[in-house]
Amino acid sequence: MRRFCSDKRDHLNLPVRLLRQGRGGLISYGFDPIDQFRWGGLHPVRTRYSGGKPADLPVQYPTKFEIVVNLKTANALGLEVPLQLQQLADEVIE
Repeated sequence: MRRFCSDKRDHLNLPVRLLRQGRGGLISYGFDPIDQFRWGGLHPVRTRYSGGKPADLPVQYPTKFEIVVNLKTANALGLEVPLQLQQLADEVIE
């Protein structure tokens, strides 16, 4: 599986959002975009209303990452996803 992923890495680099919609990606690892955008929209507004300067806003890095595994795609490709990876995944599409 490691060799397959390295050969096809450009095709497997899909955002988590596309995998959630069931568009055929195999495995995705990345930050939660909803959580990131929520913080990015609310925090600057609160800071400005409390009298803060835009320059005082901290740089926010993602803190929550997700692993999504699509077993449908793995079965279609004839791959077996290890049970440990399935247990670690935040979402498993069957």
